[in-house]
Amino acid sequence: MVPEASLIPTSPQLFFSKKDPEDPRLGDLAKPTCIEKNPLLEDTFMIMGYADDEGIRLNGGRLGASDAPKTIRQFLYKMTPSTLSDKKISLYDLGDLRQKPDLSDRHQDVLELTTYLHGKKQKVISFGGGHDYGYSDAAGFVKSYLKTGIKPVVINFDAHLDVRPTNHGLNSGTPFYRLLSEFAGQFEFVEIGLQPQCNSKNHWEWAADKGAHLYDLKSIERTGLMKLLDEPVFKNMTKNTPLFISFDIDAITASEAGGCSQAWVTGLKTQECLNFLSALYEKSNARGLGIYEVSPPLDHDFQTSKTAALITHHFLFES
Repeated sequence: MVPEASLIPTSPQLFFSKKDPEDPRLGDLAKPTCIEKNPLLEDTFMIMGYADDEGIRLNGGRLGASDAPKTIRQFLYKMTPSTLSDKKISLYDLGDLRQKPDLSDRHQDVLELTTYLHGKKQKVISFGGGHDYGYSDAAGFVKSYLKTGIKPVVINFDAHLDVRPTNHGLNSGTPFYRLLSEFAGQFEFVEIGLQPQCNSKNHWEWAADKGAHLYDLKSIERTGLMKLLDEPVFKNMTKNTPLFISFDIDAITASEAGGCSQAWVTGLKTQECLNFLSALYEKSNARGLGIYEVSPPLDHDFQTSKTAALITHHFLFES
């Protein structure tokens, strides 16, 4: 059954084109569509956005992420197909989530939508908005792929654990508290790039107790990000392992991605993340990517929005 979540079509002006068959852009390849009219062939890429930063406001973060879906598309659709790949992709844009008054209702709409799309074996790309939508994106993925009998994997790139309890309500710090509580022991959960000034000891211990694999920035800088591939959680992955990537852009150093709800001069480098993701995509069945907390009003020369578009382009042609 098609979910009832209402999506607002993406502006036609964002589908950039040079109108030159010798210089195609992703804006030429991307097709605006709605679920009801899409054939939903397997392994097509579906893009949607959440122009919503209420969860960030409720968590005390800097606002601006509601502008991200539009701005990331602006740069993504100007990009050319990769010259490093002969891969032919089918790319559809479903638009942005229509805003209901209650944040939990919006999360539920996205959960139903992502569960449906993953159930149809689509590859789902989402642009936040706040990282509170990381729960809905990841939960829809986990619910769908648990049915395959193969343990799914969720990897979160982030300076923060985002496992704040929900006793004070939902916000951008609660997505993985919800996910780990609801699906305890049913999926592998990895957090990469955690920073010591961003997380409480109690939250760290809670996540570890729930079976999360936690990798802090200091240990990564000591050994290199690629060294994580020797860890059992990665070595045990196969081409049948369903994988979802949750990417909070504040995982990346502010010198490369400072336009976000909270930025630090310390952080991962974009290229090392892309190299690591390339290796992951080669050994797994990557099914989804969510990018969160990009805040164009706080950006310099749209650097952070471009970084988010680059991570998306990489997923399209390498996953």
